[in-house]
Amino acid sequence: MTVKFTTTARYVVPEDLALAVNAAVALGRPLLVKGEPGTGKTELAHQVAASLGMDLIEWHVKSTTKAAQGLYEYDAVARLRDGQLGEARVHDVAQYIRPGKLWQVFTAPARTVLLIDEIDKADIEFPNDLLQELDRMEFHVYETGQTIRAVHRPVVIITSNNEKELPDAFLRRCFFHFIRFPSPEALGAIVRVHFPHLKEDLLAAALTQFFEIREAPGVKKKPSTSEVLDWLKLLLAEDLTPADLQRDAKTNLPRLYGALLKNEQDVALFEKLAFLARRDR
Repeated sequence: MTVKFTTTARYVVPEDLALAVNAAVALGRPLLVKGEPGTGKTELAHQVAASLGMDLIEWHVKSTTKAAQGLYEYDAVARLRDGQLGEARVHDVAQYIRPGKLWQVFTAPARTVLLIDEIDKADIEFPNDLLQELDRMEFHVYETGQTIRAVHRPVVIITSNNEKELPDAFLRRCFFHFIRFPSPEALGAIVRVHFPHLKEDLLAAALTQFFEIREAPGVKKKPSTSEVLDWLKLLLAEDLTPADLQRDAKTNLPRLYGALLKNEQDVALFEKLAFLARRDR
């Protein structure tokens, strides 16, 4: 029987996201997941691995990351140094090959989940440089002459924060899904998974404040799902009541707003709105 990815005890999965994951698995295509930062893209890979009973191998992409690093790295400097020192192992070039994440995934004894996290951070050529390897599930090691082939086709999940456009040739090979920001009802369900004993009146008051802040015109950095969870954790630690969540009349900011607003422009925006409201009375 085919294992399907669904909502778990620790992760609420919207129906369209579950369908996307299962479609990508059935097709054997990478799942490209986009969405705002903090909407659970990286956590999705962890939950897919747990739900499908697979190990997870993570490849976190940086601005300096090259696609070849995912295959392997050849340490020519170390070999040169060993040659100068007369080390015996210098004659075995394989001693200087460091397997990358794709090598680890391809040679794993069981099917795994590969997370390529924040692919849009890398150079624009990075996605195209992985096309052949992800298509053929194999690559050649020129220094040793060996070909590394996937024992099992991995489940590949690729995340992007939309910082730059990805090449069309790469997009054609992916199954795409955009994680929309959850509705108040969906966000409430997510919160209950993390805080099952949270009182309903406090949850309702907190979410009302959260969505008012998030949807305020002019907010530069909208608070995310992960940030509302941090905020609620603080509210519970302070043992606050719904009445305590009323915004400060002078600043128009809620209690512990630093968990939600992360730059001075947004803080200043709410302070300005409070000033205008007092002036117009």
